[in-house]
Amino acid sequence: MRLITVSEDEAGQRLDNYLLRQLNGVPKTRLYKAIRKGEVRVNKGRVKPDVRLNAGDIVRVPPVREVQTQSKNHLTARWAERIAASVVLDNDDLLVVNKPSGLAVHGGSGVDVGLIESLRQMYPEQRYMELVHRLDRDTSGLILIAKRASVLRELHGLLRGNGIDKRYLTLVYGRWPAYMKEVDAPLDKFSLPSGERMVKVSGEGKRALTRFQVVARLQGATLVEAKPVTGRTHQIRVHARHAGHPILGDLKYASPESQALTERLGLKRLFLHAASLRFTTNTQRYELKAPLPAELQAFVDDLDLGRD
Repeated sequence: MRLITVSEDEAGQRLDNYLLRQLNGVPKTRLYKAIRKGEVRVNKGRVKPDVRLNAGDIVRVPPVREVQTQSKNHLTARWAERIAASVVLDNDDLLVVNKPSGLAVHGGSGVDVGLIESLRQMYPEQRYMELVHRLDRDTSGLILIAKRASVLRELHGLLRGNGIDKRYLTLVYGRWPAYMKEVDAPLDKFSLPSGERMVKVSGEGKRALTRFQVVARLQGATLVEAKPVTGRTHQIRVHARHAGHPILGDLKYASPESQALTERLGLKRLFLHAASLRFTTNTQRYELKAPLPAELQAFVDDLDLGRD
């Protein structure tokens, strides 16, 4: 049995979310059973899973067995070095990482360890770390990690109210029309017979709006800045495909033409990069930028040399 004092950074979390962090690897069913049976207590009293914790609260945590093995969640030295070299900002409130392509933001669905699990291993003294938003595994670029529950709540509020300006750079097939400044098309999730999850434009879906601006016209492709106003799954990728200009390197939403150009160029990854973030939190203004990774910049340079 452990007695844990809730810190200022951890205050404001729901009890169940707090315990998921403290008891990494314990099945959720076991965790909720412990709360329901009174094995978990806050300030010596029985509580419900959705109770909000305050700084100084004493949480009694029972000795439940963690089922995930250490080896399964082990962070390799290679990824630890890459992540450490990708940290853009590290202060009392936030950690900002320029995430490499190929790294999932969290474990699960066949992924042993993701960015957030890696960071928790790299910063064991940091009692609170949570993703503010997500990026697809194959998308590179800036991602925010909150170090305080209060910061997480504030940033989630900004996200809901479009208070965080997110800009992506993406290379799309063909000549993106200058007049096409936005794509406003509802998106709906569905699954293929194989079980693969996909997103499509559908009148039954949720509203989705992305603004686009041409950055450079290249040989057979256009470098475009994309600003998602809403935050739907695969939004930029599906909107680009819907506009007739799929993102190069996007095997999931490719057209025959974009796939052929991707193969001819030898592009081995999705050309989508979270390039900038602008927002204000706790009276501090943040303007963060991450240049294109070297492997993507090389493709832009090659196409630029070959354009008409």
